[in-house]
Amino acid sequence: MNIMEPQALGLAERLPAREWLQIVQRYRGANLARSLWELAVTFVPFAGLWLAAWAALEVGYWLTLLIALPAAAFLVRLFLIQHDCGHGAFFNKRLTNDWVGRALGVLTLTPYDVWKRSHAVHHANSGNLDHRGIGDIDTLTVAEYKALPAWRRLGYRIYRHPIVMFGLGPAYVFLLQQRLPFGQMKEGWRPWVSSMGTNLGIAALILGMVYLVGAGPFFMVHAPIVLLGASIGVWLFYIQHQFEDTYWEEGQEWSQHDAALYGSSYYELPKPLDWLTANIGIHHVHHLYARIPFYKLSKVLRDYPELANVQRVTLWESFKFVRLKLWDQDSKRLVGFEDVTD
Repeated sequence: MNIMEPQALGLAERLPAREWLQIVQRYRGANLARSLWELAVTFVPFAGLWLAAWAALEVGYWLTLLIALPAAAFLVRLFLIQHDCGHGAFFNKRLTNDWVGRALGVLTLTPYDVWKRSHAVHHANSGNLDHRGIGDIDTLTVAEYKALPAWRRLGYRIYRHPIVMFGLGPAYVFLLQQRLPFGQMKEGWRPWVSSMGTNLGIAALILGMVYLVGAGPFFMVHAPIVLLGASIGVWLFYIQHQFEDTYWEEGQEWSQHDAALYGSSYYELPKPLDWLTANIGIHHVHHLYARIPFYKLSKVLRDYPELANVQRVTLWESFKFVRLKLWDQDSKRLVGFEDVTD
């Protein structure tokens, strides 16, 4: 089959995912100078914005909160560099990836080794109805939802409510849940060392900053940055997989390559937002081959513009996907609660 010819799968034009893998994996391999540059142009602005938000307290807290938004965006970018490290993509040496990732985990409140393992499970099982629950947003099928008792339906509705999904939930995950290696507590000492080591690093950073600027100013500046960053991160992850024409299958019908390419979106953002989010919107290519450094993902689309038409979601379109809550196995699409009848 010619790689440039689309293949029809169901109602939509589809490209042969396994063959695309052979193409995109050619883009693997980090450039040390470029990686160090990306790290510098992310950390330095983040630190500068943090200091600017602190200085703005003298003017008014409203200005601090305004500055907190771009600072949060740079914090998300630091997380996405950590994310690339976890895939062994940001540097060519595993040891460098791991230690830079661990150091960034102190800033992102994310224990690197624990997250790295759960995220690998997410990549391995994405779109597989038989293996949900690790590193994913919980998603029920219509049949599963209908089979629940009323109180559990209510619990699922609360969990999927936008206030919880993009507000309370991210705060809980980054501030509380990630302080312990949930899901890996019985898997030896490594997850505990990762979690506790990160916690100690966070405590040392907080104590140092409190000593330098005071407890009140520190938390007034840092809390909104962290909370906004957590919400932005969860929003991105949601849109990457929770769109109407995503991919879910079970049993032998599931294909890891198809799940990667068609179960992940191409979130087409304005160029400045593409840069701030480290091209994570090109998520279908990332899932197809995760060892491509984020700064090469845009080159993949330039070289193969066909991929820009696969599971493309615009910024405006993405907001309507907040209503999607359940997977309809009959129509092969995500639907809202209002689309389900008993």
